Amino acid sequence: MGTTTMPGEVTRPGSAGAAARLVEAADELAADGSYEQAYRHLRTAVRLLSSLTGGVDELDRLRREYAEAREQSRRDSLTSSYNRRYLDEHLAALLDDRTVRSSAGVSVAFVDADHFKQVNDRFGHRFGDRVLQCLVDELALDLPPGGFCARYGGEEFALVLPGCDIASAVRTCEAARHRVDSHDWAALDPALRVTVSIGVAHGVGPVTDVEQLVDAADTLLYAAKHSGRNAVAYRDEQTGLVRLAGAAAARRSIVQPA
Repeated sequence: MGTTTMPGEVTRPGSAGAAARLVEAADELAADGSYEQAYRHLRTAVRLLSSLTGGVDELDRLRREYAEAREQSRRDSLTSSYNRRYLDEHLAALLDDRTVRSSAGVSVAFVDADHFKQVNDRFGHRFGDRVLQCLVDELALDLPPGGFCARYGGEEFALVLPGCDIASAVRTCEAARHRVDSHDWAALDPALRVTVSIGVAHGVGPVTDVEQLVDAADTLLYAAKHSGRNAVAYRDEQTGLVRLAGAAAARRSIVQPA
């Protein structure tokens, strides 16, 4: 005996059932932190449901979950900043964007929390996690349109600043360094002080490779650290020499990378 289909009902229960199983599996994967796999399951479920008649509400729900899972796959689970995968993909897209390249280009800054191992050793890793979360809040403030903060690994972060020449990028990073230095860290512990070192590189014209730009920013970061920390290092585009921004510019010893 055949089944009767009412108006608005799903007419392909096999596909709908498969979609439901995919959603259930996606929920389990997301609960385990496997956001990329969950994203793929939801994407397949959306495709199945989009071919059915009816089921509009279910399709809308899956699309929302699909978008949420995709966003989670781009985020660092501890700090909610973007992760390294998103950094690599988005930076490559920016460097390939003719509009961006024909304007001020893209600046990338690498940020490292100074002596962070001492924070973990003295206060514990859970406390250190809270410090990193506060640090990201300060770094992510007042970025230019399209700019973002990404966790590169451990206590190292990247700031991507599209449409910024080196001068404006250095100003943005020096402001971020100052915010971190002047933050009320005593609210977490009276003995705590946190500073950061930053290296800023500028990609425009011939600089079209992500690895090249990242390496340049990393080199400048270590120049900042080896020049006394709590500083922003950049390369003077006229002389090619490494300079320090703000108050650190008065330091006598500025390390020049080989």
